[in-house]
Order: sequence, then C-alpha cells, then structure tokens
Amino acid sequence: MIINHNMNALNAHRNMTGNTASAGKSMEKLSSGLRINRAGDDAAGLAISEKMRGQIRGLDQASRNAQDGISLIQTAEGALNETHSILQRMRELSVQGANDTNVEQDRGAIKAELDQLSAEIDRIAKTTQFNKQNLLDGSFGVKIDASTSLKEGADGVTKINASGMKASTTITLTVAGNKVKASDGNGLDQEIDFGAASGSGTLNFDKLGLSIELNASTLADLNSKTVVTTAQQDKNLQIGANEDQKLAFNIGNMSANGLSLEPTDLLVDSFENSNNTLKKVENAIKTVSDERSKLGAMQNRLEHTINNLGTSSENLTAAESRVRDVDMAKEMMTFSKNNILQQAAQAMLAQANQQPQGVLQLLR
Repeated sequence: MIINHNMNALNAHRNMTGNTASAGKSMEKLSSGLRINRAGDDAAGLAISEKMRGQIRGLDQASRNAQDGISLIQTAEGALNETHSILQRMRELSVQGANDTNVEQDRGAIKAELDQLSAEIDRIAKTTQFNKQNLLDGSFGVKIDASTSLKEGADGVTKINASGMKASTTITLTVAGNKVKASDGNGLDQEIDFGAASGSGTLNFDKLGLSIELNASTLADLNSKTVVTTAQQDKNLQIGANEDQKLAFNIGNMSANGLSLEPTDLLVDSFENSNNTLKKVENAIKTVSDERSKLGAMQNRLEHTINNLGTSSENLTAAESRVRDVDMAKEMMTFSKNNILQQAAQAMLAQANQQPQGVLQLLR
C-alpha cells in the first residue's frame, strides 16, 4: 500500500471532472436550445448554419422588398384609376362637343371643363408619390433615348448605343490623332486608341455606358461632338437574397403632356376638331389601360415572388434548425446520465480518499 499517490482517488477525480464538464455543456445546450453555441461545439456545422442564417435573412428582406414594390404599384394604380375616370368623362364631353346642335357658348363650356380635367390629370401625375418619388410624371424609370450631333452614314458614325448612360448625361468626344477621349464633365473619362485602321469599328466606352460604331477613315469628324441622353434607366426591385436578383420596371408618363391631352390638344369648336379630340382621348384611355395592365401583371408576379420567398425561407429555416438546434429530449437524457455519473464520481472519490487510512492499522 502507498500513501503518496492515491491512484483510485486520481481516477475518480478525473472522471468527476469530465462528467461535470459534460453536464455543464448539456445545461448550456438545454438553457439556450442550441446544439451549437460556439465554434468548438461543431466548427463545420457553425459555418453551414451561419451561411443559412444569412440566406434566410436575405430571403425575408427580399420578401419585404417585394411587398414594398406591391405597395408602390398599388399607389400608382390607384391614381391611374382616377385618371381613367377623368378620361371617360373627357371622352363623353368630346362626343358631346362633336354634335353640331351645340352653339359656341355650349362648346365653350365643354372646352372649359376639358381644360380643368386636363389640369387634374396633370396634378395627379405630378403629385402621386411613393417615398418621395414621383410615380406618374415620367421620371420613374423610363427607357433611354439618345440624341447626337455626330455625322451618320458612310462619312462617320453608323450607330450609337447609349443604353447604359444615365439621365440627362452629356458625353463630349475629343480626337487627338488616333485616340478618342470621352468625358461626361464630372470627372469620368475614358480614352480609346482606335489605331491606324481604315475600315469600320466600334468604340466601347464601358465606364460611360456608351458605344459608337464608326468609320475609322473619318475619325476626325468626332472631334468636339457630343452624345446626349434625355431619360433614365429602369428602376429595380431586389427580390432575391443574392446579388443581381432583381426585377426591373418603369412607369410611363401619365401627365397631360405624356398623354397628349394638353389644353391646346383639346379643341371642340367644330365637328372635326371634336372628333380629333375624341381620338386623342381614346388613345390616352388605351395608354392608361396598357399601363394599368402592366402594373397589374407585375403585382401578380410579385405576389407569387413573395409566396416563393416565404416557402424558401421556411424550408431553409427548417434545415438550419436541424443543423443548429438541440434535440431537447435527447439532450435531457444525456444531461441526466452525466449528472448521475457526476454524483457517482463524487461518492467514489470520497471512498477513494478513505482508503489510505488503512495504512494506520499497520502502524499500530
């Protein structure tokens, strides 16, 4: 028998320490509801879980984005509903004005009402907003048109593509030898060396969203010329959890000017002019109907998008739960086992500490 090293006590202490640590981990998991509380619990599982969490939050935000898009569309469509009502009244007045039973005073009264209705269409277009953005005045995401003073045909430029340029942008072209420099006047410049080619070619100013097809033999014709855009790009809704998962859309110009219903367009002083006005109003009704149909189709699409995002988020949440959440019943079973082993180890440690006292019997 030895007294300096009580191996039974050391063994019991080691087991007790391990059981205490295991019981502590079980208590942490049971109190948090998570199987993975730190990277040490499951490094790979933690990495997978965090990626899933990011995707889930992205899907949820994309769903909210789509809901915002629906709210915007409903705002615009509600205003266009009133515009439609006004146009129907204007059509009725145009038909009335075409009747030659009306005298000048009658047609003057009809004209006065048409002018007021035109002004109301304009007011609706200019004041309908969502988050301080005008929706119906033609500024909300329309396609780009480009105008230029460059020569066309065999003597110079053959084609201009300015689809990537922003609203109201003016690009000035400068030629120095075989080099062409494009500048927007706001510090964004790009220079291309066209070389000594004599045929046709394309200048791609990627930074500026502009490309120009031209004949190299007349490169000098580009000097001091400009390309001007007069509109802006489509608006985008971010409807996915990842980059570039977008829905591009725009709303046309629903003002009196955009519908060709300015007071100068609304003449009812004769049968012919009244019929011309009637035709313009019918065209405006068709334009507004087409715009409302487009917005309605987009709203339906966004509703399906929201449903899909919700399903994806739900399934991904379930997958993340399987990786990260703890099985409470199983963990409680583990905790009970470790708790009993811990108590048993404590009891055995007490017994082991009593064993060296037997040496005293040999010393009597």
